[in-house]
Amino acid sequence: MNLEGVEKTMLLTLFAKAKHSQQKNHKFYDSKAIEVISKVDYDFSIAEKDKFMQMGTVARTIVLDKMVGDYINAHPECTIVNIASGMDTRFNRLDNGKVNWYNVDLENSTKYRLKFIEDTDRVKTLAYSAMDSGWAQEIAIRNDVLFIVEGLTMYLNQNDVESIINIIDANFDRCTIFMEIMPPVSVKNTKEESIEDTDSKFVWGVEKG
Repeated sequence: MNLEGVEKTMLLTLFAKAKHSQQKNHKFYDSKAIEVISKVDYDFSIAEKDKFMQMGTVARTIVLDKMVGDYINAHPECTIVNIASGMDTRFNRLDNGKVNWYNVDLENSTKYRLKFIEDTDRVKTLAYSAMDSGWAQEIAIRNDVLFIVEGLTMYLNQNDVESIINIIDANFDRCTIFMEIMPPVSVKNTKEESIEDTDSKFVWGVEKG
């Protein structure tokens, strides 16, 4: 279950959330991230110094927590599908006791995740590539469906991103998608040392939403 390449980035973002949560003026508090990071055997020395990675992770967490929280308030019994979930712990921060939550990621990543973050009766982890339509068949649709695609598209190409959207379109009649996408200028110029240390790089973005 050794993590390779982009898979390692899920530990970096978890580290950033754990570190932010322990600061005095934190904008969110993630006890699960703190707990998991204390158990993970990984050298975070480069991530500790990578302020750009930390700020980017914290910023998108604040924005998406607000968006997802508002959606849950408006649709309290919704189904949420977190594509390329990694070690994400948003369910732990926002759970209202009613939502159903699916985490979708590659097999190696999901095995690693489940070592530290167990599924529950309302949280299920599915081992699929985001571009494999098989995951869509396992979603027990219940009322409104929200898809979260965070920290993924910048590592893919346009055909891959289109595949994800086409899978959603073919299998769900009504849904909402929150997708993080970089502009090309950020793809070209963003330098995050801890990301580069994993042999990962940003390759895709779009000029306008």
